[in-house]
Amino acid sequence: MIIREVGNTTAARDFLRVPFNIYANDAAWICPLNKDISEVFNPALNPTFKYGQCTRWVLYNDNNQTIGRIAAFINNNTAYANPQPTGGTGFFECIENKDAAFLLFDTAKAWLQERGMEAMDGPVNFGERDAWWGLLVEGFRPVPYKMNYNPPYYRDFFESYGFKDYFRQYCFTMRLKDDANPVFHRQHDMIAHDTAYRAEHVRKNNLNKYADDFCTIFNKAWEGHNEGRSLEKEAVRRMFSTMKPLIDEELIWFAYHNNQPVAFWVSLPDLNEAIRDFKGKFGWWEKLRVVAKIRFSNFKRFNGFVFGVVPEHQGTGVVGYLIVEGSKVMKASNRYDEYEMQWQGDFNPRMVRIGRALGNKHSRMLITYRLLFDPNKPFERHPVLKSRDQQPA
Repeated sequence: MIIREVGNTTAARDFLRVPFNIYANDAAWICPLNKDISEVFNPALNPTFKYGQCTRWVLYNDNNQTIGRIAAFINNNTAYANPQPTGGTGFFECIENKDAAFLLFDTAKAWLQERGMEAMDGPVNFGERDAWWGLLVEGFRPVPYKMNYNPPYYRDFFESYGFKDYFRQYCFTMRLKDDANPVFHRQHDMIAHDTAYRAEHVRKNNLNKYADDFCTIFNKAWEGHNEGRSLEKEAVRRMFSTMKPLIDEELIWFAYHNNQPVAFWVSLPDLNEAIRDFKGKFGWWEKLRVVAKIRFSNFKRFNGFVFGVVPEHQGTGVVGYLIVEGSKVMKASNRYDEYEMQWQGDFNPRMVRIGRALGNKHSRMLITYRLLFDPNKPFERHPVLKSRDQQPA
């Protein structure tokens, strides 16, 4: 076996081709878009490069056929949250061969150690947690857009190598024809009579307004969070503009109190349904097909990406109010059969409870692992958060 660091276009192309060997007979796998993977490793397109560095490798057999790949990252923007300098590894793919898998892990580990890291998390993304984060261990069916999918045998690779369960990620699903949980109706009824509250879905002709409202809610909701971040309005406006062709107006909802934004619930059609036969390509023809499906066709599923509530309105019932008001419109559209929430970490028990209440089915589970390079050091799982309604939903 030969492992080569990606340093030219041929190797970068091989990196993208590896999964086709792994999933040749797996009907549940949907190839991610090549552009989405490539952008992770492009300093001009991935802002995480401001805070760190990354690299990637491809593993070949003796016949020069691709049999595995892996990437390693250092993101100094979040390293402060760890008890030791911690890097990451991700985009791992490998044939069912433990020696090959361990060679890939060894390579990523050595690169991180050379740069002062004492641990690595995996499989993770060189960026935010909303994409390619965690190893799928339950629910081996087609996943939502930008969620990791992998064969079941990967779990043994990680755990045999010494990775330990850092946190678990739960996904929940509900059928649109089912009524919302009674707890949300009770919350809704608590404030529905209060004319100071209102709920509305976005309008594409006024996206800048909703981008600004999103930014306001997000920054208040995550303020003081132990992994706190803040967003700039111009960056959020660009994000909403980029999302515009993919937006179904009736899937993104905001709640207001005295005309001030206090909560949001952001969902999108499951893009994986539209791209499943693209084989990673996304040229002009594929783009037209996606836009046409969003405008004129029905989807089986849409995905919840984030739910946020400003601190002063947490516990008021606004969560249930927003869910019930939004669900009424979503059901009436008759465009979707199923709603699947983005994962919620077991480190945020309040959001897990909300997920369980909203979804009537536990649809899948992922695990984010951590490997301490010094096995004699005590291992600690992700600390439980005291924050409330401010994790991906």
